[in-house]
Amino acid sequence: MNDTPVLAVIGGSGIYNMPDLEEVEQREVSTPFGNPSAPIVMGWLEGRRVAFLARHGAGHRYSPTQVNYRANIYALKFLGVERIVSISACGSLREDYVPGDIVVPDGLFDFTHARKRSFFEDECVVHLSVPDPFCADLSSQVYEAVHRTGIAAHAGGAFITIEGPRFSTRTESNIYRSWGMSIIGMTTAPEAFLAREAEICYAVMAHVTDYDVWHISEQPVTVEQVVQILNRNTQHAQQSVRNLVRNLTPQRACACGQALAGAIISQPGAIPDSTRQRLSLLLDKYLGVK
Repeated sequence: MNDTPVLAVIGGSGIYNMPDLEEVEQREVSTPFGNPSAPIVMGWLEGRRVAFLARHGAGHRYSPTQVNYRANIYALKFLGVERIVSISACGSLREDYVPGDIVVPDGLFDFTHARKRSFFEDECVVHLSVPDPFCADLSSQVYEAVHRTGIAAHAGGAFITIEGPRFSTRTESNIYRSWGMSIIGMTTAPEAFLAREAEICYAVMAHVTDYDVWHISEQPVTVEQVVQILNRNTQHAQQSVRNLVRNLTPQRACACGQALAGAIISQPGAIPDSTRQRLSLLLDKYLGVK
């Protein structure tokens, strides 16, 4: 039986507490970028192998800035993952995206400033093309999976990632709205870009928990409000994952698996052996084994 996960889910630890997740095991994976946020939970769901990773660690220990995004994505790549769904909380910057709804965005604005954004450092230059960081094919399948649960779902929207860990000021929130942003969160960047560098399809299932602070008739966002709606939506998220795993197409119908083709600009002979070894999981496909 194939042990390679057909899907990885990055989110809170509550998402994989499913009674029908079978033969559950934890996998410790070390990477050249350090340890992932938590051991990767593997199990069988709907007859298919699935991996789960708690983004913020056990007990939600890591702030959005402290999450080791590179180790998380690299570990999933090491396990053979080709598709990732991120489950995250978000604030709505639109009247029609109501708290309790789920959004599958199609645009991303990175407004972070204190995070490692790429695997490619140390004398290996890669210029990645990412006009659309979310995989359209996987996003479409995620939307259909959510829609089947009956919860209000929206396909599309621009997702802005801020540094955090604080919430926005009212001034900031209104500026983001004026820029045409639809939802706001703290973890999608650089996660989406690292997934593309690793040639993994990536889509987001964003749970709207609040109206940020721009909405004058609503109370400003609080942690209590966010947690309350996330807990309420846990069953919807779990059912959406079941639907997705059950109906996930066997083959990828996108170009995510060739994202690095033509993107590596450094000459192979100029890349230090230590860097080639460190990034072998990503580079060997194009530069050969050294």
